[in-house]
Amino acid sequence: MDQYEKVEKIGEGTYGVVYKARDRVTNETIALKKIRLEQEDEGVPSTAIREISLLKEMQHRNIVRLQDVVHSDKRLYLVFEYLDLDLKKHMDSSPEFVKDPRQVKMFLYQMLCGIAYCHSHRVLHRDLKPQNLLIDRRTNSLKLADFGLARAFGIPVRTFTHEVVTLWYRAPEILLGSRHYSTPVDVWSVGCIFAEMANRRPLFPGDSEIDELFKIFR
Repeated sequence: MDQYEKVEKIGEGTYGVVYKARDRVTNETIALKKIRLEQEDEGVPSTAIREISLLKEMQHRNIVRLQDVVHSDKRLYLVFEYLDLDLKKHMDSSPEFVKDPRQVKMFLYQMLCGIAYCHSHRVLHRDLKPQNLLIDRRTNSLKLADFGLARAFGIPVRTFTHEVVTLWYRAPEILLGSRHYSTPVDVWSVGCIFAEMANRRPLFPGDSEIDELFKIFR
């Protein structure tokens, strides 16, 4: 870990802490995701193994780039390209964003390109939400991040857990308890995010699974 110097904590992901850091060799700013292993009796969490294996396979301009994996002192670090803004923060801090349909269309297009690439490589993201869409301010590009809940899928459709996707972006089939689902669950989330970008408010802000269903079907 001597190569990387932590600068500041910038958030918490599905299973670890994320830091802004500096590569001492290249002087590049990177994002460092620390995965806690101390409480894991069985070693590296399955979510981390899943994220690493999937991101190593996927190289696309609209998917966050995994640059390195470092194991050190009962900790695992994932080294990502650094993007300092997510879509949620961007919508909250830029009221003019909603007034620019070109920008909304551009972000929607990039989101769809990223998720189409995932699906063509047989990967369901399963946790699409504005906080997991990172923005590069220099190029105005959007990238899918946080693949901790992603799954590879095959034929026939496998049985999955229904406890995925943040409530407001969760597809009806998952809310209704289905364990047999596929790519449409991600497309539903994309539609919810698109509506939120266009209206600057969540489309179905339910406070429980049953409330979420009532909001969708009313």
